[in-house]
Amino acid sequence: MLGDLGSQAFNALKHNRRRSMLTMLGMAWGIATVVLLLAYGAGFQNALMIAFRTFGGNLVAIFPGHTSLQAGGTKAGTQVRLTRDDLDYLRAECPMLTRISPEVDKQSLVAFGTRSGSYGIHGVYSSYEKIRALEVGEGTFFGELEDFTHTRVAVIGATVKKKLFSGQNALDENIRIDGISYKIIAVLQHTISNGDEDMNSLVYVPYSAMGDLKNSYYLDGIMMDYEGDHSKTVEAVRNSMAFHHNYDPKDKRAIYVFDAVKDLADLNVITVGIKVLLGFIGLLTLGIGGVGLMNIMLVSVTQRTREIGIEKALGAHRWHILFQFLAEALVITALGGLLGVVLAYLVSWSVGSLTLWSAFIEDASEGDIHLYIDSATLLWSTIILSFVGIVSGMLPAIKAAMLDPIEALRYE
Repeated sequence: MLGDLGSQAFNALKHNRRRSMLTMLGMAWGIATVVLLLAYGAGFQNALMIAFRTFGGNLVAIFPGHTSLQAGGTKAGTQVRLTRDDLDYLRAECPMLTRISPEVDKQSLVAFGTRSGSYGIHGVYSSYEKIRALEVGEGTFFGELEDFTHTRVAVIGATVKKKLFSGQNALDENIRIDGISYKIIAVLQHTISNGDEDMNSLVYVPYSAMGDLKNSYYLDGIMMDYEGDHSKTVEAVRNSMAFHHNYDPKDKRAIYVFDAVKDLADLNVITVGIKVLLGFIGLLTLGIGGVGLMNIMLVSVTQRTREIGIEKALGAHRWHILFQFLAEALVITALGGLLGVVLAYLVSWSVGSLTLWSAFIEDASEGDIHLYIDSATLLWSTIILSFVGIVSGMLPAIKAAMLDPIEALRYE
């Protein structure tokens, strides 16, 4: 039975080749649009995720701020400053924390030979490497020994090496930071970061050695990672800081808390929303092709009214007629869909990538939008195509099935 329906549908398409081809092209254009828009959405999401790699898995960071609520005798607007003592408080009162590192920042003049440039200097503990998921390309990041021995060593970003050394070896060379000599022990791989600073243009030194460049008692931030629930960790950190700095724990402005898991979840909601919007736009485009298919099938029903009457007179049931015309619509949809997918692959291959992070960061082509058509994109495109094909073919098929055989035989 299915073979007969397929054969009838194929013969009907051969009888009206030009009309069938134009209808297929409309469906092909629609499904190609759906596939490309979904591929763009997936590529946009992947590009953003690449930039979030430097936040590690479970990163919580706190930064000093000003109170916005009065707490006891302390008025609102009081500055909250983080100190080294806060590291001990957090270790003692937040057992879910696994690593912690202070961060002291300064913009300094970094020089090697006759070359120099202004770069951000971060004084941190050795645990900072794991907390921020830094990837070392050459050498080894400094260890716990350097955290407290005032050893003047430095880890430089990829851009710093490129500007100061121009492709030459940088390991074991000495750079001058504000005139003070630091030995390079590692060079980081080039990375794309979604933060306020380009991590490739940073220099990391041990926190103990940062005191030569700046008073390191007051901290510019504290970086932590943890095990367990992120919301409970953030709450514990807020309560600890509020108690020791005498402000209301509900005051969100006293210290700024960056929760990577929460921000990543918010980002996922945004990107999923964008993908749904793009899919809906593609569905509308494909719907135009579906309207064309419906009109063509309605014309076909009108032209073949007498044929339908003869089939019913010979004993065909309504569902036979229904499936006959629905099969024709689905064959057009399937062939148009295959053509559209091929077109989408050709377009994605010819376009390559669309600029995103490379517009802001040097050598950041990895973070551009790549129109990669994966299995999920094809699956959703197939579901959308099937829905449009069934809806577009069902109305003409129902009309054909409901024709009165006597009236159909009289039709001229």
